[in-house]
Amino acid sequence: MSEYEATGSLNLPTESMKIMAESVGVAGLSDSAAKELADEINFRLKTVIQDATKFMHHGKRKRLSTMDIDHALKIKNIEPLYGFSNPDHIPFRFASGGGRELHFLEDKELDIADIIGGSLPKLPLDVALRAHWLSIDGIQPAVPENPPSLSKDQQRLESSDPVSKLAKIGDKTQKKSTTLTATNKPKTETVQVKQLTAHELSVEQQLYYKEITEACVGSDEARRAEAFQSLASDPGLHQMLPRLCTFIAEGVRVNVVQNNLAPLIYLMRMVKALLSNQTLYLEKYLHELVPAVTSCMVSKQLCLRPEVDNHWALRDFSSRLIAQICKNYHTTTNNCQTRVTRLFCRALANDKMPLASFYGALVGLSELGTEVIKAFIIPKIRAIGERIEPYLDGTGQANADRIAASHIKQLTIKVMVPILKVTRQPPDNVDDYRQEFGYLGPALHGAVNRARSQTTTTASSGVISSAAAGSLGLSAGRGTIVMGGASGSATTSRNQSSVVANAASNPTKYMFVTSRPSTPVQVTAPQTTQVVKLVSGAGQASKQTVMATNQPKYVMVNSSQIVRDVGNKAPIKMEGAEGTPEVKMESSVVIKTENITILDD
Repeated sequence: MSEYEATGSLNLPTESMKIMAESVGVAGLSDSAAKELADEINFRLKTVIQDATKFMHHGKRKRLSTMDIDHALKIKNIEPLYGFSNPDHIPFRFASGGGRELHFLEDKELDIADIIGGSLPKLPLDVALRAHWLSIDGIQPAVPENPPSLSKDQQRLESSDPVSKLAKIGDKTQKKSTTLTATNKPKTETVQVKQLTAHELSVEQQLYYKEITEACVGSDEARRAEAFQSLASDPGLHQMLPRLCTFIAEGVRVNVVQNNLAPLIYLMRMVKALLSNQTLYLEKYLHELVPAVTSCMVSKQLCLRPEVDNHWALRDFSSRLIAQICKNYHTTTNNCQTRVTRLFCRALANDKMPLASFYGALVGLSELGTEVIKAFIIPKIRAIGERIEPYLDGTGQANADRIAASHIKQLTIKVMVPILKVTRQPPDNVDDYRQEFGYLGPALHGAVNRARSQTTTTASSGVISSAAAGSLGLSAGRGTIVMGGASGSATTSRNQSSVVANAASNPTKYMFVTSRPSTPVQVTAPQTTQVVKLVSGAGQASKQTVMATNQPKYVMVNSSQIVRDVGNKAPIKMEGAEGTPEVKMESSVVIKTENITILDD
């Protein structure tokens, strides 16, 4: 047509615009208006076709479909065309006549009588949810929605031997493929499937498990200590860890009901041993350990005689265990400490909670750290005091409740005193404590004052000072002893045994003076009796030892004792004449007395 532009471009003729205008009741459309409409429609069609082409390429297809056109219209918020959902390609028919060309779809001719006489199609079903039982008390009901039930033997066989299930599938496939010829027979590939077997312990591990569990809860204390040591240090407990945790959980469940205190203590010691083992990671088993430990803390009764038996020690020990578990295994995924803290806070907020359980929740929070105490215990001190006041002041209460209230009071004071001593500045007023903390205020005031006085007394106790340059000064009640010199050999003379005593002043002062030799003396000779020959011709008071240059150096002190310099770092012992005091000190100077045989000429 003459009004078409270059080949390959999309343009609608003005005659088409006029025909379309006449079809909607607009007659006498001018040529300029038809031209503007044709340009606008050309632009819109191009954009729609381009978007539809993108959907076609994205779907890895080479033929444009009506679905692509619908998607292109949807992204432009244009209502899609209805009735063109045939997935097959529908070619256009071409017809010409009267100087016009027309492309159209050929519709099939339908007989109206057949349509009227035919059956109506079924209405589509609405979207709905229908619930059915998968299992009732472990038994699968026989409803059409459930798969056919299998016998327990068959289920056990398929779970332990998957090859048998594959063999059945292979048999069905083989029956279906019998009709195929040999040339059309599909190729099969053999797949090696690892069989699923139950994890079982070896005979040695079973024997170890039996011995370790019997020893932990048995009556032999020596075997129990060895069992706990094995659990705390043995690196090969990974395979038995699930069974040990189950043993602890089941043991706690049974003994809490039967009020057996001793087995509960032994089971908590098992938990402590497992936590001490550096080769074990218990995060996968916290769902068994945490309920067991918290049961030993907040249970109403753990023993048969709550007034006599010390079940409070078990609650304290379990609280330290739960604090260690939270410290080692708390993550943002399991929120172990958060959940445990919430559990204890609910127990404290429950007014009907027994006092023994109240104590367990309180000691559990106190072991979780200072911040937990400040956030959850300090605001509840007044409520705690109001809870235990009737049991401590009343006379008609049960003895077990009175003991529990007393333990709660002692625990609260023990936990609060270190924090109040730091957070509150002295002086402490008892009225302020009573107004803030209620019934427990006076008790807390007295405990804080005692703690402050003990701190002051400890800080003002004896003072020990050391001087520099190798000098040591010790302040005594009666006199002062001063020793100077860092290290070296001692040069001792006969005169007063190198002791300079200033008797004029009181207290008495003794001074030992040493000198550093040119080379250090190292002695490796055994402790044997040395023979020293004294030179004749001189008085006894001026006798000197004559020795080789590579022998130890001896010095005559008096007629009955000779000392030898053997190096550094040994005690000094100096002995003088009769009436002279004996002085013993630790110094860097080493003087050693030995047995000496004197051969006088």
